[in-house]
Amino acid sequence: MQSRKVGKVYLVGAGPGDAGLITVRGKNLLETADCVVYDHLIHPALLQLATRAKKKIYAGKRGLSNHQIKQSTIEQLLTRLARQGKTVVRLKGGDPFIFGRGGEEALALKKNRIPFEIVPGVTAGFAAPAYAGIPVTQRGVASDVTFVTAHDDPSKPDPSVDWRALARLKGTLVIYMGLHTLEKVSQFLIRYGKSPRTPAAVIEQGTTGRQQLVLATLETVACEVKRALVKPPAVVVVGDVVPLHRSLAWFEEKALFGKKVMVTRASSQASTLREKLEDLGASVIEFPTIEVHPVKDWTRFDRAIRDVSRYDFLVLTSENGVLSFVRRLCALKRDVRDLKNVRIIAIGSGTEKRLSEFGLRADFIPPVFSSEGLIRSLQAKHWIKGKQFLLLRTNIAPEYLKKCLQTNGGQVTEISVYETKKPKYDQTFLRKVRGEKLDFITFTSASTAQNFFKLFSKNWREWNAHLVSIGPVTSQTIRACGGRVWREAKPHTIDGLIHALLQGTKRK
Repeated sequence: MQSRKVGKVYLVGAGPGDAGLITVRGKNLLETADCVVYDHLIHPALLQLATRAKKKIYAGKRGLSNHQIKQSTIEQLLTRLARQGKTVVRLKGGDPFIFGRGGEEALALKKNRIPFEIVPGVTAGFAAPAYAGIPVTQRGVASDVTFVTAHDDPSKPDPSVDWRALARLKGTLVIYMGLHTLEKVSQFLIRYGKSPRTPAAVIEQGTTGRQQLVLATLETVACEVKRALVKPPAVVVVGDVVPLHRSLAWFEEKALFGKKVMVTRASSQASTLREKLEDLGASVIEFPTIEVHPVKDWTRFDRAIRDVSRYDFLVLTSENGVLSFVRRLCALKRDVRDLKNVRIIAIGSGTEKRLSEFGLRADFIPPVFSSEGLIRSLQAKHWIKGKQFLLLRTNIAPEYLKKCLQTNGGQVTEISVYETKKPKYDQTFLRKVRGEKLDFITFTSASTAQNFFKLFSKNWREWNAHLVSIGPVTSQTIRACGGRVWREAKPHTIDGLIHALLQGTKRK
């Protein structure tokens, strides 16, 4: 049955690859969408923005001739969702109206009387060259630029592109979808007047950590692309602006450019690490080996909170612990005033930062961010014997901290406020991950390491990747599973982990 109120479809440009190139308007729409219909090669981080969307539908478009879903089917899908009263984001690579078939979808929506809006995006035609240090226009070099698609064979009797006219242009020529026809296109441009020595560049997966640049001339570019095993998506740049790369290259100068890093942290927490790694030029493969879930039974926690004033210390060992604690406190209609006589201990700067976001201040943070570091600090302050501790942790937390507190005369109430579980993986996703060539694998907890080694068994050795650990407990787990820790973070934080990775890279 049709909804009384028709929804709206937003055709949103996702940009060429770098998730940070989404527009503010596009980001806001993703955060409020009911449904997202997305194309191939959309950055996973953009889909994570769509927290309210109950449906995220993969449209499978990889190019003009490689569709898992027909264009007409996509148009029907958008119409159907809108008629159900949904706010739909149609997330398209690059810009919807630049070789993105956005016009076709907009016309179909118009025909079916569906309200729509176009949200432009950053297109690969100028973004990929910019990340390669190639300005598509430059004073004194090129005062005009032409964007063209080369998916059709230029040797056809009636080609869709006038290559003769393009060969006469003096400015920059940017070719989309031209890998398969590159040899013939270059031959035609030369035949119609372009110099064989005209500089040319091919940029594969521009704006991402997987970016690859091939520099050549119009005469040699097709051969060089084959030698470099370049694959779509890629753009071709032809013109005298190409040599400016030698002076203007910036993206490939980043410390981790060309490196592939696996992040095993839970999806809900991986974004900070991923963003920092990508900002350093790395290509990040998110492969969460743990999932964080709320506990099913809050009885013990609720009882402890009702009598929280009897505790001397509240101990929080992770950001997840803080989130679970605060959410349950709110659910019980309690607030921070109940903690006025309780000292809060936070292990790690991440835990401290999360506390501050809720207006809570940690009374004590051990200088060494570990259970061992906490015990040593409390012993030095004589803060254990005869004291009452409320320890809020995950369901699989090691017994070390609890036992040490008890051994030194402390009274400990330990309660699980969240559960850590192993995710269920799609076999297609697993095969894709196994096919990656990794440089580094990062571990941010003992549980991420345990689940990783259980899942991959001995296969992980085939990657020949360096293992980077956030701290001693995680390192101990890695070694117990047969792995070799290449670097350990100091301090034991996300920033410390990245610093260890960078320092180790410099010594290679």
